[in-house]
Amino acid sequence: MRKINGFLFIPYILWMILFIVVPVILLIYFSMIDIHGDFSLENYKQMMTTKYFLMLWDSVLYAVLITLTTLLISYPAAYFIRTSKHQNVWLLILIIPTWINLLLKTYAFIGLFSHDGIINRILYSLHLPRTELLFTGPAFIIVASYIYIPFMILPIFNNMKDIPNNLLQASSDLGASRLATFKKVIMPLTKRGVLTGVQVTFIPALSLFMITRLIAGNKVINIGTAIEEQFLVIQNYGMGSTIALFLILFMAFVLIITNNKSTNGKG
Repeated sequence: MRKINGFLFIPYILWMILFIVVPVILLIYFSMIDIHGDFSLENYKQMMTTKYFLMLWDSVLYAVLITLTTLLISYPAAYFIRTSKHQNVWLLILIIPTWINLLLKTYAFIGLFSHDGIINRILYSLHLPRTELLFTGPAFIIVASYIYIPFMILPIFNNMKDIPNNLLQASSDLGASRLATFKKVIMPLTKRGVLTGVQVTFIPALSLFMITRLIAGNKVINIGTAIEEQFLVIQNYGMGSTIALFLILFMAFVLIITNNKSTNGKG
């Protein structure tokens, strides 16, 4: 039986080697090759300059804003679904938008935010001045937050669903208000779900490039757009690989921190 289980594990090992280990090794190799094809550590020297540190800072800042916006919307929504009698209906409404292609959803927001879009038409009909919503930082945060809301709500909701009802009833019987129960019982017990939601939101938000280009234009330059530019525009694969390696290391750092906090909270 153990031999059979061992054979069943082989496809997973092969998948990990082919699509994770090998690409990382290639990134390390190309990061040591300059734009002329010679072996060099020049890419790492450039990565240590102020320009890239500021770009990393901007990426982290926007990722934090997207994560906080998503969390502020998702936590009350998850609590509402948890207390609703129609949980399956609300979950279906939540999941359906994830079936729509990301590019289509992005173009839909372009139709909303553009100069002749729906929002500006409404403002014009109300005799209010038009606003430039597209190609701005706030528009980028709104669109990215909308896309990641389902991925934040689901782990929080699953964590809330696991809270026994007798704990909430005991809190009420002991004289605690609904607000006190929420703060003292529900919030501590959903910490793990929040950290999971932060992981699946913050980490991808660091490397966004398609949404960044279409919604923010050149107003937001982050690590994702820098990697895209190095590979597709400048075709400096060495520098693109170096930036990607730093991004992977930073993502691993975030995963370690959030996992440690989740483990401590569980204990």
